[in-house]
Amino acid sequence: MRKLDIFNHVYPVPFFDLFMKVAPTYKDIGKRMRNIPMLTDLDVRFRVMDAFGDDYQQVFSLPTPPIEVFARGSNIALDLAQAANDGMAELVRRYPDRFPGFVAALPLSDPDAAARELHRAVDDLGARGFQLTSNIVGKPITAPEFLPLFEAMAEYDLPIWLHPYRGADFADYQTEDRSQFEIWWTFGWPYDTSVAMARLVFAGYFDRFPNLKIIAHHMGAMIPYFAGRVGPGWDQLGSRTSDKDYSVVLKSLAKRPLDYFKMFYADTALFGAYDATVCGLKFFGADHVLFASDAPFDPEKGPMYIRETVAIVDRLEISAAERERIYWRNAAALLKLA
Repeated sequence: MRKLDIFNHVYPVPFFDLFMKVAPTYKDIGKRMRNIPMLTDLDVRFRVMDAFGDDYQQVFSLPTPPIEVFARGSNIALDLAQAANDGMAELVRRYPDRFPGFVAALPLSDPDAAARELHRAVDDLGARGFQLTSNIVGKPITAPEFLPLFEAMAEYDLPIWLHPYRGADFADYQTEDRSQFEIWWTFGWPYDTSVAMARLVFAGYFDRFPNLKIIAHHMGAMIPYFAGRVGPGWDQLGSRTSDKDYSVVLKSLAKRPLDYFKMFYADTALFGAYDATVCGLKFFGADHVLFASDAPFDPEKGPMYIRETVAIVDRLEISAAERERIYWRNAAALLKLA
């Protein structure tokens, strides 16, 4: 069966070369990225992909760190985004059977430049959407300056890939200046994704943009596992707040908060967690779940997470038609692929 892996990552060589000039010693997550050959070496990537047959394909995006966190306040951010998009588009042109599409990178530290690059990437290069991190150098993704990006994607009727990001400088406690034990990644990333999703819901973006489609990485983060709080809990929005009247927010929405969260798409990249996959699938439904492995971020530099995720999807107690939708049909329709 065809398998369309919609959330995995690559460093196109022109981008990586420029990245190494701009931030060769970027720490923490940068350390991790510099030590994964599959991100830059196509021979390694092809060997991994070949292990899963001719019907395994990838739609890729840049990994973290986001461009804006290491290239702030400089035209270099746009140069990096253009190098990434040109490089990914070239890989799609050269290997269409392996890579049916790519996800655009944007210089989000400059919203105007980001909007221009988004249109270039989609209109001229064929990008299937763009990747947005859960915060933009500490700003909420619903900040007014980023609104044109959502408007554009609603008009294109193409998805936004929502990827978590926070660094070790985001402390676990207010009395500290740095996160410990990589908590910033293990728990911080799912939390940050969930916050971004909630901000979109309560900002009314799904009412404002009926065509808005967002893929929330790692099976929608915390949302499926906190359905009681997201559902009945947020039906009481405002009952726990004294200095603001949040009841007006509920009245402004056409649906319950829970119903908006079910409008997100979610992927299967859960590091081999079967029960979490079952929980997420039950929450979002087979029509809103997409196959993704998050390759190559695993101990074997690529194949393990793909192999384990395939094994999990194959084990799910669902119909053959639902499995096919998860593996590729949902993504092909969402990304408008042949």
